[in-house]
Parts: sequence; structure tokens; C-alpha cells
Amino acid sequence: MKDLKKENVYLRPPIVVVLGHVDHGKTTLLDALRKTDVAAKEAGGITQSIGASQVTTREGKVVTFIDTPGHYTFAKMRSRGAKVADIAVLVIASEDGVKPQTEEALKYIKEAGIPMIVVATKSDLASANPEMLRSQLTKLGINLEKSGGDTPFISVSARKGQGIEELLETITLLSEVSEIKGDVNSNLDAVIIETGKDKRGTIISLIVKDGILSVGDEIATDTSKAKVRGIFNYLGKQVKSIKPGEPGQVLGFSEPPQVGSRVWNIKNKDILPITSKAKPLKIKETDEKVSLVLKASNAGILEAILENLSKDVFVVSATVGDVNESDIFIAKSSGSRIFAFESKIGGSASRLADTEGVLIENFTIIYELFERMDKIIDDGNVKVLGKAQIIQIFPYENKKVAGCRAISGEIAKNDDALVSRDNKEVGKVKIVSMKKGKIDIEKVKQGEEFGVILAPQLEFKIGDVLSSVRNP
Repeated sequence: MKDLKKENVYLRPPIVVVLGHVDHGKTTLLDALRKTDVAAKEAGGITQSIGASQVTTREGKVVTFIDTPGHYTFAKMRSRGAKVADIAVLVIASEDGVKPQTEEALKYIKEAGIPMIVVATKSDLASANPEMLRSQLTKLGINLEKSGGDTPFISVSARKGQGIEELLETITLLSEVSEIKGDVNSNLDAVIIETGKDKRGTIISLIVKDGILSVGDEIATDTSKAKVRGIFNYLGKQVKSIKPGEPGQVLGFSEPPQVGSRVWNIKNKDILPITSKAKPLKIKETDEKVSLVLKASNAGILEAILENLSKDVFVVSATVGDVNESDIFIAKSSGSRIFAFESKIGGSASRLADTEGVLIENFTIIYELFERMDKIIDDGNVKVLGKAQIIQIFPYENKKVAGCRAISGEIAKNDDALVSRDNKEVGKVKIVSMKKGKIDIEKVKQGEEFGVILAPQLEFKIGDVLSSVRNP
């Protein structure tokens, strides 16, 4: 019986987390390792959510990689990624050297207590300066191998494939020395690295550290439970089970658990009673200036946004999924705008937003969302009094007149206004003249058609939206 137990304990695939400063080449490095082209598909060249994949070496050894986003706003997700991993690969661009996020990543690696490999990327560039990088790392207390320490330092050109095999060999050697083991007979121990929803329902990405996760299993986190309806490997292929060291996507939860949650099998009798519904994300309520309804494509992104929002922002609602009519009503009743990150906006929701005068802004790059928020805070919390759509443009005495139809609220002469296109601001203007036909008018309400002259004269287009606003 003792020998059988030993057979079930084996050197499992090491779980490797890739950390580093934004744009230092993490995704390109993983592309070279996976022989895929993920980088070109990612908006702005920045990885947007935690993912996991596996690579098989020439010797047949398997390595599991976690790719955690590099931008500072994903600090929470990066930290959790490091805690899941057995080995860390710290990516630093040879030409740039150590940056703030590099030091932040070092902190997470030290806190996790896992071995590290330093990878100097872009080493083929003429501007590469590996000696500068070595010196910076030494000053930070990193003892590199060539300086008598035990931290490997590998120069890599991901685009040319240089150093890739050396990196894989080093990871394999380090995992063997560290004796990273998995026990298929152990109770299930897995960690959630991402959550989201699609047409199949709630989907979670996780990595198994011990035990086996199979279709039909009843599993739990500290806040929710589920029966596993389906498992997909990192390539999207449906499988019956996943073993220690393997990543996978799991169907079965009614609502997304929090990223970073541990997952275990309910057959374990020591498990404490749990609730069947996940805890809502905590939102701080202070004297914020800007009210916001947040939508995101997955829970990890949503939490990263919430963790890094300015104190000048009051979050009315924060949920995962597409923007729907309920979100519009919440925004309308609370006087909020909607910020959506990689969330779709349905036709009915879009039409309702126009009717109710609710502004929706959609983002695919995380730092653009925060830059936009900073601008709104700087400009003050503007109140939208009314909206109109430009339906015609015609000249008048060397000026352009915007023929409009009021779609919500009230718009008046001398109002300050914003012109927007595809939910993005084109410019700030003042309504200097209003006419209905040839008659001068002072204001209009929803449903009325009218013409306006704006100052300054922007290059507005048919379809643009004119929003009358009042600053605090």
C-alpha cells in the first residue's frame, strides 16, 4: 500500500509565473515558447488578463506558464499569480533595465518564497546593456550565478529565438532540483487564476496543484460551490479531467468566484459550510465626485480596476458581463456614466442609453480607462442636461450649422456642451445660437428638431452627439 502511494506522487509540471515591467517583452517571450502569436492579437500590446498554457520541451518535459499582465493596475492579479507558481521568470528589457514594476515584481517573488530566473529580453538590440542590468540587480540584492550567487541570468531575443532553449532547460533543471511534486491521490487543491462569462455560462480558469479534478466532481471555494459540468484544457479542447500542474477551464459555477480563491473537492469531510453565492466585490463609499457604473469582461479585470480607482470616484455598481438595460437604468437613476472594459453593448441597451441620456464609454486598454477617468476628475463632475444627435450639416454665413434632433432632457442657448463621436469626446463648445426654421429660440426639449451654431467651430459629423452640460 505504501509503494502504491509512492507511485501516485510524482514530479509534476512546474508552474512558472512570468513577471516584469510593461512592454518589456513578456508576451513576445511566451509566444516564442508556445510558438503561437498571442501578442499581435492583444490590444495595445499589453496582456489584458491572466492566462495559462503549457510547453513541452525537446526532452518531453512539460512546463505550465502563467502569463500575468504587466501594467501597474494589475498588481493584485500579479501578486496572486506569483503565489500560485513554483518558479518565477522575471523579464527585464536589456535596453531599459530595472523599472518600478520590476521592483514590484521582485517584492512579490520574495514574498512567495519561490526560486527566480532573470531573463534579459531584447538582447539582440544595439542598445542592449546587460552589464548595466546586472549591476542594477546586484544593488537590489539579487545574487546572480556568474557573480557567485544562485539566480540564473539568461539573455534572450524572443523574436530571433535566441536563448529560448536555454531558458526551458534552466526551468526544467530548477524544477528537478526543487523536487516539485504532485499527488494524484491527494485531496484536490487548485487555484483560480481568472473568471468570466460566455455563452456557456460562468467559466473559471484554474491550475491544479494536487489531486485530480474530473467532470462530475462537486467542488467548492470559501464562498461558493459547484458541480463540474465541463473541463477544457488550455487549448480549448474538452477533457474529462486535469492533473497536478495542469491548467484548465471549468464550467459549473452559477456566479464567478473571486480570482485567487482556492478550490477543493466537497468529498473532503473537513470542509466547513459555505454559502452558495459568491461575496460581492467590496466598494468603498467616500465623498467621491464622479459616479460610475462599471462593467468588465471578467472578474480579474474588474477587481484590478476597482483596486486602482481614484478616491474621487464613487462606484454605484460593478459587475461582470455585457452592458444591459438594467445597467442603463442604474446609471440613469444615480446620475452616473458607464465605463465598460471589453464588454459588449447590445443594440437595445445602446438605444436605451441614447433615450435616457446615459453616456457609455468602452475601453480595451486599461491605462486608457484610467487616463480618461483622470481627465473627467480634472474637468469636474459635469451634469448632462440634455442630448441631441446631429442629423444634418449646412453652411450659414461662413459658419457651419448643426441640424439636430433632441433625444433627451433639455438644451438651451448659451449652454456649455460636449460633442462626442462613438462615445468619445470630440471637443468642448458653447451653443451661441439656436433656431427652429428661421425663428430664434431659447431652448428645446426631447423630440424637437432645431439648428445650432457652436463656438468654436469643430469638425463635427452627422451622427455626432451634442450634450448640454453644467459644471459644478
